[in-house]
Amino acid sequence: MCGIFGYVGFKDRISTLMEGLKNLEYRGYDSAGVAGFNEANELVACKVVGKVDLLEQTLLKKSLQLSLGIAQTRWATHGSVSEENAHPHFDAARSLALVHNGIIENHEALRQQLIEEGVTFLSDTDTEVVAHLISKLYAGDLLKAVQKAVAQLKGSYALALVHVDFPDQVVAVAHQAPLVIGIGSNEAFISSDPHAFAFHTQQAIYLSDSEIAIIRAGSQEIYNAEQRITKTSQIVELDLSAHCKGSYEHYTLKEIHEQPQTIKNCLLGRFLPDYGTAIFEELSFNHGDLLTAERILILACGTSWHAGFVAAYMIEEKARIPVQVEISSEFRYKNPIILPGTLVVALSQSGETADTIAAVREVKAKGARVIAICNIKGSTLCREADSTIYLKAGSEIGVCSTKAFTNQVVILSLFALMMARMRHMNKSEGQSFLQEAMRLPEQVQKILDQSASIEALAKRYAHYENFFYLGRCYMYPSSLEGALKLKEISYINANGYPAGEMKHGPIALINEECPTVALCANEATFEKLLSNLMEIKSRGGKIIAVAFEGEQKLDKIVTDIFKIPLTADPLAPVLVTVFSQLFAYYVAKERGAEIDQPRNLAKSVTVE
Repeated sequence: MCGIFGYVGFKDRISTLMEGLKNLEYRGYDSAGVAGFNEANELVACKVVGKVDLLEQTLLKKSLQLSLGIAQTRWATHGSVSEENAHPHFDAARSLALVHNGIIENHEALRQQLIEEGVTFLSDTDTEVVAHLISKLYAGDLLKAVQKAVAQLKGSYALALVHVDFPDQVVAVAHQAPLVIGIGSNEAFISSDPHAFAFHTQQAIYLSDSEIAIIRAGSQEIYNAEQRITKTSQIVELDLSAHCKGSYEHYTLKEIHEQPQTIKNCLLGRFLPDYGTAIFEELSFNHGDLLTAERILILACGTSWHAGFVAAYMIEEKARIPVQVEISSEFRYKNPIILPGTLVVALSQSGETADTIAAVREVKAKGARVIAICNIKGSTLCREADSTIYLKAGSEIGVCSTKAFTNQVVILSLFALMMARMRHMNKSEGQSFLQEAMRLPEQVQKILDQSASIEALAKRYAHYENFFYLGRCYMYPSSLEGALKLKEISYINANGYPAGEMKHGPIALINEECPTVALCANEATFEKLLSNLMEIKSRGGKIIAVAFEGEQKLDKIVTDIFKIPLTADPLAPVLVTVFSQLFAYYVAKERGAEIDQPRNLAKSVTVE
């Protein structure tokens, strides 16, 4: 979850490190720190509790100068949020400094071993264990010490460290956690995400599988546990404009408003109107591979799981293939039965979601083939999967996912169409579905054009502390996503629920202080949902309905109503979710919440 960054080169080191950390702050912002060598080649450091801006202000006051440096912005896993637990961490002699992303699973056993050998710990982190372990193993050869230490570590982690005996280099290590080396002209970068050095270079080397890099300004040497190896650099395709908010107050609002364009990008070149089907040029699976799929398993976490849940309804309805949707963090600890003919679809915006990557490795070990749906080229998931379909959503800076979700649903709708046309769906049905999908960008824009009315609605409801989001069929996963958005950025207790299940317990919570957001944009189940809303109204509950234009049966039942353009039921989740995103945004703004960087959250969940 944390973000680590390092720089060796000729630019101003402090400003370069701070720029890199700010670009990584979506990964965590509990505390931040930096370490490196001053002009006398002495190891110096500074760390604070708080965001990167506070670290930058502190460094300016200290007038700290570095010849090279490593830095980290933290999302706490082991140990409370405190200066003692902030990174970097040191060995007893302060001869080395180390920053870390990930989890060392056997840190407690290693800690006890080191304590018995006389080591005194100053923090509660698993990171400090690694610093002391490398120091204990060091006998003049830093590479060998790191190799021996890595052999004793269990877990998924990325490390960057500096040592007083080698003031011209940074050592980087990655094992099942993202770490990228950016290669410039007589300079080099180390980062958890290539976006962090995108303004300087787009040439990158990705580390993995316990690989160790010795990084100097003009050279990069890569080693495994035994010997030096050769790795080919890649050109990273990045959207530099994503790091500018423009005229928007928050990145989250900017990214919500980008959705008409990102959906267009997602659709472009991926459909054949004359045949009424979809096509993915980057998909390496042939027609036979897809035609013989007897079952589809979708793996994802969080918002991506909600998109996968929508897809399960869609694929079963359109393509008539059984679909199982699993939360990766639960699935990875099952002993899953992967039957012959199972096609796995793994969803992750970042491609670095630890639980989804672990689940993918599990199913691949059992012989399944995997399609990744991801936003970031070169990410771990893309490298692990057999083939990848890219979201083309552009970078998301706001921690809560917006445009990535809608692009996931669009991609999955096209995938469902493709699978259906390979089977029983006729051309006319496929063409009708495509026509509806092609209207989505302008329909989303129509909702965005009504932002003022959504903001007014949000202001009326912002003081409530509990919400239900209800829906049936496609609107059920949409209600889960809507509730998640409200929870994430406004800190309101919101629960998404299948409307038919309310009477099985949750209706006991309905009162005048618990509004319900009813997602009514599913024509097949609309009449059934009306009955559920009558049950809520009779108990004094306020109802905000989201329904298709022209719908009149709700007017006498609900408290407030927002109308969205009419579309096919499977595509309605895109439109209702745009409403939910804006509603959550304006509620959070009214409550004065931190929108782009909500408390306790990080965008890329790279630990369990």
